[in-house]
Amino acid sequence: MYRVATDVGGTFTDLVYFEIDTKSGKALSIKTAKSDTTPSSYEKGVFDTINKANVNIEKSIFFAHGTTVVINSITERKGVLTGLITTSGFRDSIEIARGDRPDFFNLRYQKPKPFVSRYLRSEVPGRIDFLGKELTPLDLSNLDSILNNFKKHNVKSIAVCLIHAYANFSHEKKVIEYIKKSWPEIDVVASHEITREWREYERTNTTALCAYVKPIARNYLDKLNKKLIDSNFSGNPYVMQSNGGIDTFESTKNIPLTMIESGPTSGVLGAAELGKLINEKNIITLDVGGTTAKCSLIENGNVKINTNYWIEKNRQSAGYPVMLPVVDIVEIGNGGGSIAWVDDYNKLHVGPQSAGADPGPVSYGKGGKSITTTDANLVTNRINQKFFCGGEIKADMISVNENINILSNKLKFSNEETARGIIRIANNNMINALKLVSVNKGYDPREFTLVAFGGGGGMHATSLAKELNIPKVIIPVNSSVFSAWGMLMSDLRRDYILTKLTTMNEESADVLNKTFEDMEKQAIDSFSLENISKDLISFKRFGSFRYLGQDHSVEIPIDNIDFNKTAIDKIINDFHNQYEKEFTYKLNSQVDMIQFHLVAFAKIDKPDLQEREKTGITIDKTIKENRKVDFDEMGVHDSKIYDFDLLEPDMEFVGPAIVEDPSTTVVIFPDQKCKVDNYANLHISIFGEKNG
Repeated sequence: MYRVATDVGGTFTDLVYFEIDTKSGKALSIKTAKSDTTPSSYEKGVFDTINKANVNIEKSIFFAHGTTVVINSITERKGVLTGLITTSGFRDSIEIARGDRPDFFNLRYQKPKPFVSRYLRSEVPGRIDFLGKELTPLDLSNLDSILNNFKKHNVKSIAVCLIHAYANFSHEKKVIEYIKKSWPEIDVVASHEITREWREYERTNTTALCAYVKPIARNYLDKLNKKLIDSNFSGNPYVMQSNGGIDTFESTKNIPLTMIESGPTSGVLGAAELGKLINEKNIITLDVGGTTAKCSLIENGNVKINTNYWIEKNRQSAGYPVMLPVVDIVEIGNGGGSIAWVDDYNKLHVGPQSAGADPGPVSYGKGGKSITTTDANLVTNRINQKFFCGGEIKADMISVNENINILSNKLKFSNEETARGIIRIANNNMINALKLVSVNKGYDPREFTLVAFGGGGGMHATSLAKELNIPKVIIPVNSSVFSAWGMLMSDLRRDYILTKLTTMNEESADVLNKTFEDMEKQAIDSFSLENISKDLISFKRFGSFRYLGQDHSVEIPIDNIDFNKTAIDKIINDFHNQYEKEFTYKLNSQVDMIQFHLVAFAKIDKPDLQEREKTGITIDKTIKENRKVDFDEMGVHDSKIYDFDLLEPDMEFVGPAIVEDPSTTVVIFPDQKCKVDNYANLHISIFGEKNG
């Protein structure tokens, strides 16, 4: 039997599968495969990896999938024509947006264009207040004319977002029922199905985005599911969610925006699971792929989740809010395929443009002319020119030298200096991203371990850790497909969030008990529709709090207990401490609870990981060769090149060294000490044996 996970990235599609012993349920072996991502038909790339790995999908009992289809549809503006129905007077809230702007001194600044044009935004009379009380009855007399207008303009999907529907969604429900009865074939999404949080602009934009991608995502998942069925897969396939859990294809098709960061989150969850295995609770993750680098922070084994997530937000644009639980990830346009370029002032830049998989880096020999981070690592000999992509591709070093020479002439550098500069700039960009999830949020990187994965994680992690004084780097076994591995270690997860203003005092205990009890019942009822036993369900509670008069809030974990005065006092004290940690001060002021957050987990059977067996091989037998490697400021050193696949538990060696497998290169600087753990993960002490 097999358990299979696939992850579609911007450049490569990854696959990991466990072969399971039918009697013990333990993993007999873990195998991997990679193939090029196929944007025109993503499911083709998925089955390319399945075929490449010779996986018999008919014998698979589990299939999980991570995909970029939603985020790509949004960023490339390839969604469908969408209509919006909202409350009278709120037609333009999605365009008014927020008053803040990042490019503050630009007098010609333009707000991001909404995903629903004004001529497709319509209103219905009716009003509910923030407490859920009906002020004006809903009037649907003009709904037929609205729908006829949508049909006239060939609208393919409708978003419904009425004022204060988070407190009372009865009006939205009536609108949805009317639309489905009058126009059953149209895709329709209501805000209360996605989020029960306040803030009208954010709710409206989230609903519009979900409607914008719903037909695309449904079609994609249906096509992938059909290929699975045609291949005689008889299980229930799952999709990785942005909140760090997995969910069924059917559930995800209803609210496809939940997989907007489907792929990156699985790597963070994988790192958290790995941390449990090797007793590392405080982790900073670094995932370097072909197109982007992504990082996140795990504190005391807990993955950070937030609902204040924005896409396309940068120094020039305010971006678009997505009010859904998303693993707190910072993502930048720097990966192995990031293009190095020189501006009009002869200044070197790296990214965010990427060469992708086709034509890819110059070294791929597919006609690419733009030098990338991967090409720079080849010039410095960090990547083995004779074992490029595991020997599947012959590195086109003639083209690399010709094209990097163009950059070098502009910069008046040697090719070696230019390559070092490219790597330094890429590293510096990643350091800034790592600071955003750590230092900028009150965390000291020296108290964390850096877990690096993705095809490029091992090439950059030791440099970044040295710069940030992170004492240890861990490179997982099969790190290039680690995100896919994370999917196999994830449980079903659903988040329930409800805005409900509650003053924190002794009287609030009853409100907390009743609200969380109702939310848990909702979760149990939802899972029961998929025949999931109540015994498999567990809960985690969180709450968002603020000081009286403040606008934004801070989320903290809450004990899963019956609340009383003592419990309320503890919650208030925890909030004070967390607030001070994030903002350096705390106030002697009334504390209000803004929203309730319940995380419901349904346990999925996962294989027990097997420790790597010792064969008695000596460390010398794992050395493939010796070669000169450029370690930038530390100079060029003769370095031992180790075979990752041959390393066994308790082996130790000291850099300068390179560790290679067919899809990963790990750079270990002089004096850095590397030790192999029982699962064949590499533990690299950044500051050598003194502090190792």
